[in-house]
Amino acid sequence: MTDHELIKQLRDGDEQAFRELYARHSREVFGFAYHLTHSATDAEDILQETFLRLWTGREQLPDIQHAGNYIFMIARNKTVDYLRKVSRQQKLINQVWSNMSATVAGQAEEPDGLLDAKEYQRLVNEALAQLSSQKQDVYRLSRQQGLSHEEIAAQMGLSKSRVKNLLVEILKHIRFFLARHSVLMAVLFQLLTEMQATR
Repeated sequence: MTDHELIKQLRDGDEQAFRELYARHSREVFGFAYHLTHSATDAEDILQETFLRLWTGREQLPDIQHAGNYIFMIARNKTVDYLRKVSRQQKLINQVWSNMSATVAGQAEEPDGLLDAKEYQRLVNEALAQLSSQKQDVYRLSRQQGLSHEEIAAQMGLSKSRVKNLLVEILKHIRFFLARHSVLMAVLFQLLTEMQATR
C-alpha cells in the first residue's frame, strides 16, 4: 500500500494506517531530530509530538502524495520550536548568572549592603550543599569558572541537554531556598520565576 493510500485511510481515522506510517517514517524523523538536538530524549519527544500532530490533525490532512515529506515538514517545525525554546532558556540562564554576579558585586561596593551580600552568598552555599556533588560541580563550572554548556558536558561526560536540565534544576532549587530564607534578592527571584514560566 502506498503512503498516499495510507493518508487517505488515516483521514478516515484508520489506526492501522497510522501505525504503518509510523513504522515507515519514525526512524527518519528520530534521526533528523537527534542530529540537531544531540539528545535521544529530546529526539524521542519530537518524534512523538510529530506523529501526535499527524494524528490529531488527520481530518484536515490535504491530498498528500508523499507522506514522508509532509511528516518531515512537521518534524522540522517541531525541531525548530525546540531549538528556539532551548535558545530562550540559555539566554535566561545567562541573564540569571549575570544578574547574580552584578547584584552581589553591587552590594559589596556599598558598606550598608556588604552584610546582605555575605548573607546572600551564605544562603546560596547552603542551598548548594543540599544538592548532589554532580549538581554542585555543574554550578561551579558554570557560575565560578564561566564554562559553556558544551565545555561542562565534555568535562563531566554529560550531554549538553543534560547540563542544561541540571542548571535549570539548580536554579529552581536556589530560587525556592532563597524565597524561604531571604527577601533581599527580589530581582533575582523574579528572574528565576520568569525562567521557570518559560520552560
